[in-house]
Amino acid sequence: MGSDNERKWIAQLAGRITGAALEVLGGHRPVQQLAAWMPRDLLAALQLRASLSRKDTPGAAPELALIHRATTVLSSRATMIRPGIYEACAVASDQLRSRAVAMRLEYSRDSGWRVTALEIG
Repeated sequence: MGSDNERKWIAQLAGRITGAALEVLGGHRPVQQLAAWMPRDLLAALQLRASLSRKDTPGAAPELALIHRATTVLSSRATMIRPGIYEACAVASDQLRSRAVAMRLEYSRDSGWRVTALEIG
């Protein structure tokens, strides 16, 4: 473990998870689509944040929803902390703003790679 190919693969995975998580926040993807990658507590926290952000913008203009749908992950990086544990970050942008996302990914023989911590700026 810990090869350059593995690090690149984890960085790509972090980018895909970032994009999916931001789609959940924008209301364009159900949180359960991330269940293979995240434990229930992180899914619940992501769902709560998505629900709260939608409640904060009652009657929001339809064009805002389209802007958030066009989120692009610009870059992602991963660093091995020790074998089977990586910390990764990604930068994503839509037409209104950019966001930084940080996550910890851990490997388990039972479930493969899973996100064990997630922070979305």
